[in-house]
Amino acid sequence: MSKTPQNMTRIYLKIRPERLGVLIGEGGKTLRDLENRTRTIVSVDSVNSNVVIEAATPQTPVDMLLKASDFIKAIDAGFSPERALRLLDEDAVLIIMNLKEVVGDSQSHLYRVKARIIGEEGRVRTNIEQLTGTYVSIYDDLVAIIGDYEGAYLAREAIEMLVQGREHSTVYKFLNKKARELKRKRLTEYWIRDIDAKRNYESR
Repeated sequence: MSKTPQNMTRIYLKIRPERLGVLIGEGGKTLRDLENRTRTIVSVDSVNSNVVIEAATPQTPVDMLLKASDFIKAIDAGFSPERALRLLDEDAVLIIMNLKEVVGDSQSHLYRVKARIIGEEGRVRTNIEQLTGTYVSIYDDLVAIIGDYEGAYLAREAIEMLVQGREHSTVYKFLNKKARELKRKRLTEYWIRDIDAKRNYESR
């Protein structure tokens, strides 16, 4: 595991003022937990809503700084700390989509698109999460996704279809097909790894 290089000693971020309290947590608990898990030091400027992430020691790996950065970006995008912690897993990724870049500045259009992604009583978002094994946040003009690489990009593709105006039934059909393929692929990978592990054990 590589040490933190000199040119990656700090990461600077901006966070929405209303999300600062969520990042810090009651009595600073969320922030301390993040620092302990990632071996970083996170400084928060509450006046200007700036955040600086630093390696706590020269032994802190670069990927820990990047994971701390992703955690903070996820909080800024509307996720709870509990859900954002998934980003500390080795295989987890964060995808953030800016809806305004797709639909423009029209608030009425933005509202309609967000409503299509969320669905009545949140059912569309929940279905996407369950079929792809991800977490999805719709906050302000952002849609953010946390999951493993394949699940997260599958969720993104489904959301892009909804943004483009595709029928929900069409998106569900697509998701069900892709989710079955993904499940088969993962089961095959687990099976192969299990066989390899048994062979390695028996060859000792």
